[in-house]
Amino acid sequence: MTTYGDNDLEGQIAEWRSYVESRNELTATDSDELEDHPRGQIAELTEAGLQEDESFLIAVKRMGSIDELSREIAREHSDRLWKQLVLPRNAGEPARWASRRQLFAALTCALAAAVAINDPPPFGVDFSEDAGFYMRNIALFALTPLAAYFCWRRLVGARVIAVVAGLFAIGAISVNAFPLDEGSQTHTLTAIHLPLALWLVVGVAYAAGDWRSDRKRMDFIRFTGEWFIYFVLIALGGGVLMALTIAIFNGIGVDTAQFVEEWLLPCGAMGAVVIAAWLVEAKQSVIENMAPVLTRLFTPLFAAVLLAFLGAIVWTGVGLDVDRDLLIIFDLLLAVVLGLLLYAISARDPGARPGIFDQLQFALVVSALIIDIVVLLALTGRITEWGFTPNRSAALGENIILLANLAWSAWLLLRFIRRRQPFAPLERWQTRYLSVYAAWAWTVVLVFPPVFGFA
Repeated sequence: MTTYGDNDLEGQIAEWRSYVESRNELTATDSDELEDHPRGQIAELTEAGLQEDESFLIAVKRMGSIDELSREIAREHSDRLWKQLVLPRNAGEPARWASRRQLFAALTCALAAAVAINDPPPFGVDFSEDAGFYMRNIALFALTPLAAYFCWRRLVGARVIAVVAGLFAIGAISVNAFPLDEGSQTHTLTAIHLPLALWLVVGVAYAAGDWRSDRKRMDFIRFTGEWFIYFVLIALGGGVLMALTIAIFNGIGVDTAQFVEEWLLPCGAMGAVVIAAWLVEAKQSVIENMAPVLTRLFTPLFAAVLLAFLGAIVWTGVGLDVDRDLLIIFDLLLAVVLGLLLYAISARDPGARPGIFDQLQFALVVSALIIDIVVLLALTGRITEWGFTPNRSAALGENIILLANLAWSAWLLLRFIRRRQPFAPLERWQTRYLSVYAAWAWTVVLVFPPVFGFA
């Protein structure tokens, strides 16, 4: 390896190498190999008459994106890639210790979540008998340790910790201080909307308090998609584990069904919330994100289904009879459409020209927009006839919020496809609209119960 006497140049190379070594998929040997390339370029450029600092900048520029280089190395060493999904990287002791510390912190938070969900004495409740209590508080049990993990992971300051802790405290007080009857509509609405409200509070911790940053909001959206995939995979594996546990113990006459249902299942589910987050954080630079891949697969399929559904409505002339269950299905459908749009945006090169996939997205969004309008018309008719209830009011608000998002997204997509504006405004619109969802979720949790008399 060529040696340079200039301290400034060596300092620049050392800083660049430090950045390279921050990639979890690269070993010390990989870093040595990568360092040889810019050093060779610098030697050639300085011999050609350039200054060393100019040579350094040109050499690094020629190297290209570290992300692309690290992925190329990971592909060349596929055997090592699979080991890195479980084991710390083959680097120095400080790097291994940092990886172990992060795993230990995640395990500690996961254990706290598992203990909280199934430790009734502090609350005077029983898991098998007090379903309403756990239904209201499950988001607190699962997401408080996750928020704590990100506060530790991001080294956030006291102000951010106070904001995050304060919002969690408000959620805890509201769901337990309000006289919510287990069979009431406001009880169910609170149980549904509190997880969304607190998940976005977790986003504040994830962004280290810089929630106004569009880039960090988009990072949190990416994290959410990957976390969901990891959590589902862990849940599937956990389901196999529980089934086998019951089966093998039944073979010797030991009934473990109650233990699995009351301890293993809830504790494992709560712990998996944190472990899935740790996996996303630890492996996001080792393997490609899965959410955008699935988005590419399902966007045309969902677009075809929605267009076929609209065609069936026109063909049959049958209107929607929006009952509660059907309304939930349509709201979930619209949420999936927005999710597909979000994750397509998160993986797209903003500078790329519009293509066929953007047109498919536009068809998907417009179809969802029309369905949302149909649902709103049917819902408005029911409210006019039967009056407002907590469920109808919540559904009306959510569909209006979705309508506004879909309508403006369709307009921005159309302008982009027609090359009237760049792609960036659509990304900014989606990330900034998260605050609208947060405000609505907290409104349902804090305002709806007293307004509707806790009915």
